[in-house]
Amino acid sequence: MSCVAINIVGNSIPRDHMANKKIDSKLYEYVKQDNIEEFKSRVQQHLAEKLVTPCGNSLLHVAIRYKSNNITAYLAKEIPSLITSRNDQQDTILHVSAREGSISHAIRNLVNSNAFLLRTTNREGNTPLHVAVINGNKDVAKFLISRDPEVAYYKNKTGRSPLYLAVENGNMKGILDDLLNEEASIPREREDGDSLGMLPQGKSPVHAAIENCNIGILQKIEEAKPELLRLHDKEFGNPLHYASSTGYVEGVQFLLQKYRPGADETDQEGNYPIHLACKGGSVALLKEFLKVIPYPNEFINKKGQNILHVAAQNEHGSLIMYILEQDQKIVETLLNAMDEDGNTPLHLATQHGRPASVYLLVRDKRVYPHPANNDGLTPYELGRKQSTIAVERYEGTDETFAKERQHSDSNNRVEGTKV
Repeated sequence: MSCVAINIVGNSIPRDHMANKKIDSKLYEYVKQDNIEEFKSRVQQHLAEKLVTPCGNSLLHVAIRYKSNNITAYLAKEIPSLITSRNDQQDTILHVSAREGSISHAIRNLVNSNAFLLRTTNREGNTPLHVAVINGNKDVAKFLISRDPEVAYYKNKTGRSPLYLAVENGNMKGILDDLLNEEASIPREREDGDSLGMLPQGKSPVHAAIENCNIGILQKIEEAKPELLRLHDKEFGNPLHYASSTGYVEGVQFLLQKYRPGADETDQEGNYPIHLACKGGSVALLKEFLKVIPYPNEFINKKGQNILHVAAQNEHGSLIMYILEQDQKIVETLLNAMDEDGNTPLHLATQHGRPASVYLLVRDKRVYPHPANNDGLTPYELGRKQSTIAVERYEGTDETFAKERQHSDSNNRVEGTKV
């Protein structure tokens, strides 16, 4: 089956002529009861394919909702146009089946002869498999994935695939196991850049496991689909970026062991995972990275900053002290390295008003005392400039307050009263 996310119009019933096309109460009751004889007798009095409920459900939607298998089979055979009908939420009959947990023989036959239903999305961008996973309907999910395994990777409008949702739900009823056990390669983007609503550029199920700090699910994913550990999220980077940014030590340990190359990849902002670990100030995370990275001074982000730049700018004293305890040659490089603006870690600490960072850096004898940045400013001169700006802002604010107070006093002054 070609990798195309289908969004058919089908027989979505127009709403501008609905007043005389509602399903009458008797007919509705016959459908609920699966009373095929009475249904046949009464439905012949109507143009059945035009009958809908106030929510736009066709007779076939209703029959599937109530698991009325006889009427479902009858309508599918006699009025096949209903197979592609949609309600107001753009749900097909298979969406309804997935929501209700109905997987009758009639439904199986419909899917086998109308495979496009498996990839059809509703208003929320959900395929029937999404709906089955959300509602914890294991049997339906297992059937759907057996018919089209690739749909497990399709994104909805929030960027979530059925796999992601199964992780997010904590592997409810073992649905994640069923999805992972199916043999399906991850769909790739087309040459024209259209991702076809598929996973590689969406939220990875690995990210969901990290968000929930679920090492058990991470292990399941690695055992069944190790390639998922390599997927990038547009916002959060690869799984190691995300685990580092959230401070998930056990997750970082696991990912460094199972996919070490992830540490050498940058995210959308040009940061390596080790930068994000230092941005969060985690000594424990940095220790894990240093076990597998013997040259941390080589990791420079898009701004030209090393891990000490990041730690100093974010005022992480304990982390700075730990970095300064590392191999002397590496530390000397980190201490005096300049970013793209010519700023050393001491420049950044001064510029951003980080007193603890400044104190720890200036007392280290390995720091060059007077390096100038691209603006020709040393850390001392930069600090003096920042102080001058702060004083000017304070004086300007104080002057504004004085004028406002004077104006307020003049408005409140009572005529004839001396001030």
